[in-house]
Amino acid sequence: MRGRHLNPPIPVTVVGGYLGAGKTTLVNHLLRQADGLRIAVLVNDFGDLAIDADLIESRDGGVISIAGGCVCCSFGSDLVDGLMQLAARAPVPDCVLIETSGVALPGAVGGAVTLLPAFRLDATVVLADAETVRARAADRYLGDTIARQLAAADLVVLNKTDLVAPDALGSLCAWLGAQAPRARLVCAQRAQVPPEVLLDAPRTGDRHRATSLLRTGGQWQRAGHDGVAARFVSAAFSLPRQVDVDALGARLTQAKLGVLRAKGRLRDLDGAWKTLQVVGARHEVSPAAAEGETEGLVCIGLADRFDRAAIAAALIA
Repeated sequence: MRGRHLNPPIPVTVVGGYLGAGKTTLVNHLLRQADGLRIAVLVNDFGDLAIDADLIESRDGGVISIAGGCVCCSFGSDLVDGLMQLAARAPVPDCVLIETSGVALPGAVGGAVTLLPAFRLDATVVLADAETVRARAADRYLGDTIARQLAAADLVVLNKTDLVAPDALGSLCAWLGAQAPRARLVCAQRAQVPPEVLLDAPRTGDRHRATSLLRTGGQWQRAGHDGVAARFVSAAFSLPRQVDVDALGARLTQAKLGVLRAKGRLRDLDGAWKTLQVVGARHEVSPAAAEGETEGLVCIGLADRFDRAAIAAALIA
């Protein structure tokens, strides 16, 4: 195992949701969009996660090798052991996806991740089927589990929105807002959400783009499959002076700003470099290397809700 004291913790995204919500579809989509990322997928049993056959390069016991350096590993009932085996791999994954079972509580899984210093919980993502979630939530057997899944989410991906009438969708989004008050809602079809929204591990092209954005203070909005990525926008902000990084993170979690995710390398009030991570209503500050990445802040949000002017004002405040 590599010396973890010399390397930053591996970011982990927990993917939860009830059976049929679209978890497997989302994982396959992220693997197809990896673009150089070494993504590791952990699942209780391979029978619970059907990796698309054309992505698989080989199978070796409890490990499936996937094109592009990604892997899928079965951890059985021992999640901690599965994670530690991933940390011992060479090369180490850029990020980890934990796909939970339909009856699992993603909040509990995320809590287990936080106990391991080699890993960092980046986001808890919960999927819901727009056509069935309200009925499932009212089920006497499933309702409590679904309520607890949604309550633990940082991001709720409301999937299969094309199967719901526009007027019903508005009511459904309002209902979900009450069920998952600390989460940000992302609507999707076929679970297609840009990886940069769900994962804290920029792809090769994104690294260059983020650096360029921070140097120019620019803004991008890239087109994607069926216009999916065009629904998301990112903007970069330069903060040359020292700032209260923790207070800044708290400001960026305000729902009115429309920020789904933000990441920055900033100089704190004490002069130390800090990394700021924001996902939905949660933010985290950690030490950063004195040299390396370009300083500044990049924020990602939904194009129709992202308020760049309000974000800039919050930064000034």
